[in-house]
Amino acid sequence: MGGDAAPDMVVAGMAEAAQRHPAARFLLIGDGSRLEPLLRRYRRAGSACTVRHTTEAIPGDMKPTAALRMRGASLRIAIDAVAAGEAAGVVSAGNTGAILALTKIVLKTLPGIDRPAMAGIGPSARGDVVLLDLGANISCDVRNLVEFAVMGDVFARTVLGLTAPTIGLLNVGSEHLKGDERLREAAEVLRASHIGPQFHGFVEGHDITAGTTDVVVTDGFTGNVALKTGEGALKLMGGLLRQVFSGSLSARLAYLMARPGLDRLREWLDPRRYNGAVMLGLNGVVVKSHGGTDALGFANAVDVAMDMVVHRFDAQIREGLTRIAALLAPA
Repeated sequence: MGGDAAPDMVVAGMAEAAQRHPAARFLLIGDGSRLEPLLRRYRRAGSACTVRHTTEAIPGDMKPTAALRMRGASLRIAIDAVAAGEAAGVVSAGNTGAILALTKIVLKTLPGIDRPAMAGIGPSARGDVVLLDLGANISCDVRNLVEFAVMGDVFARTVLGLTAPTIGLLNVGSEHLKGDERLREAAEVLRASHIGPQFHGFVEGHDITAGTTDVVVTDGFTGNVALKTGEGALKLMGGLLRQVFSGSLSARLAYLMARPGLDRLREWLDPRRYNGAVMLGLNGVVVKSHGGTDALGFANAVDVAMDMVVHRFDAQIREGLTRIAALLAPA
């Protein structure tokens, strides 16, 4: 029931997801009186989804503390289903703050994880890049950053299909002595760990879109600023291109000549392609879809969840943390 165009967008997205994953089955949680007619319209979704009825839904502007008290809300029931083992993961386009609060309390973190992190995928000059944390943790210590690197490594392997993703720590410079003590200590731990051969070192803001590394690790404050800056830059670029190609007759003719290339660029930078921020480090798969997405974007968020489930993401996280535990132990 979450999202600007829910539940229509969600059910249409589930029809696409069911086509991509014909063996999968889904719990669709929400108001049955609104969902059942949509499932009759989108028959492929109807054959793959089972409805669990509730009329309660958490509004997009509700504070997380208030959302915690709504035990009958669709989001809470979905997360409870994951905690009970009825579902392997949850995908929602609903209230981000409520998702963060409920998943932390209901699902709890994996053993050895201090804090979960929110990860996302974006475009770069060399392909896709993973960025975490995107805002779940405003301030982070050495342990958090190292754990984020381990989770980012597994996420890139699982979702992007990389065999040995490179990892960078976001800093104000690439030199070893740059940044505060926390960053320098985290870098030392990573160099000494099992992912040391993949650790590139420090990267700067421009390295994110350059694709210098496959994974960029930072605290949630910096990561969220970087994310919103990147989104703003893409919107600016799109607006400027529209101005350039609509300013005169010759510009419109130039657009017709350049259209095939511009269509490829639009497809590459389409935000729906990168829809699905993931809460890493929890006992269960949690994917947050953008609230303003459409059916294709929501189906892509389901794809991310399916990849994590099929490739046993949580088990790989546990293995990675076990291998790095001694390096994080107090001296």
